Amino acid sequence: MALSLQRVARSLGVLLVVVGLTFAIFYVAPIDPALRMCGKPCSPEDLEAARGFMGFDKPWWVQLGTFLVAIVTGRTFGSADVIVECAAPCLGYSFQLHQPVTALIADRFPVSLSIALGAVALQAVFGIAAGALAARRQGGILDRVVTGVSVIAASAPAFVVGLLAVVVFALRLDLLPSGGYEPFTEGPLEWARHLVLPWATLAFLNGAIYARLVRSSMIEQLGLDYVRTARASGLSERRIDRYALRNLALPLTTLIALDIGALLGGTVITERIFGQPGLGALLLDATSTADLPVIVGTTLVGSLLIVLANLSADLARPLLDRRLAQSGRSRRPSTATTLPDQNPQETTP
Repeated sequence: MALSLQRVARSLGVLLVVVGLTFAIFYVAPIDPALRMCGKPCSPEDLEAARGFMGFDKPWWVQLGTFLVAIVTGRTFGSADVIVECAAPCLGYSFQLHQPVTALIADRFPVSLSIALGAVALQAVFGIAAGALAARRQGGILDRVVTGVSVIAASAPAFVVGLLAVVVFALRLDLLPSGGYEPFTEGPLEWARHLVLPWATLAFLNGAIYARLVRSSMIEQLGLDYVRTARASGLSERRIDRYALRNLALPLTTLIALDIGALLGGTVITERIFGQPGLGALLLDATSTADLPVIVGTTLVGSLLIVLANLSADLARPLLDRRLAQSGRSRRPSTATTLPDQNPQETTP
């Protein structure tokens, strides 16, 4: 329990550092969000009034403290004449879009969630399967194909793969929509059709990591003593593969959790190519218009999702590896495993 609390405390510390750096960077940058609100012409008095109305007239560390308190208590912008309410949890208010940042993020989050879950499912299934087959046929044609495709996918720019997918499957073959998003509640089929290309693009790019990880780890596992013992005992190759993959549960779970967190935070290039109005597109638009509240809010939410994913994978480690379960500390590393069908007292070297 104490170790879990320490991990949670470290995660909160990481979030504070991320938000603090975001405030500091944009405070020292030659950007003044109040200029867009002030309009043209904008006198020095009007500009100062706009800064005060938006809360940008104070040092960045004061703004940071006010921002953190507003997450819990809410916040009021403006003066006695004009007041803008931002209810808790308040992540700021976009004076350009005239909406609370929390509402903007809540509106875009289902899009990023749809993209993330589908892409991670595809890249995990196909990446693990391809890596396992390549390991089983090490040095063969399938192994060389998987290795070559993995190298290409790992080095290909996301915008190139996305544009090729649009040209081939949307423009040439006219099989899928080239972009846009349909909510799941308005039709599951159309929702899936609009997301197939983003899913496939991300799965192709990121699935290479799974394939290479599983291939190298499976080759290592299949060369260990317990596999030779299993073969001598008459176990089928399929069951041996299952036991070998079970030993990869820890790194694969960590990788999947981190991918989900990263994709939930928004895929800027993919969302822009396929016209998906997710968190990545929101952050990109806010950056181009110097909408500081939206930038800080989306950065915080994206960092929170990644930290939560990392924390979840960290807390799940003892459940996936019994050697880490006792006292929350890792024992000495061991590559040996016990086959479920064997006597529990009989372990292989």
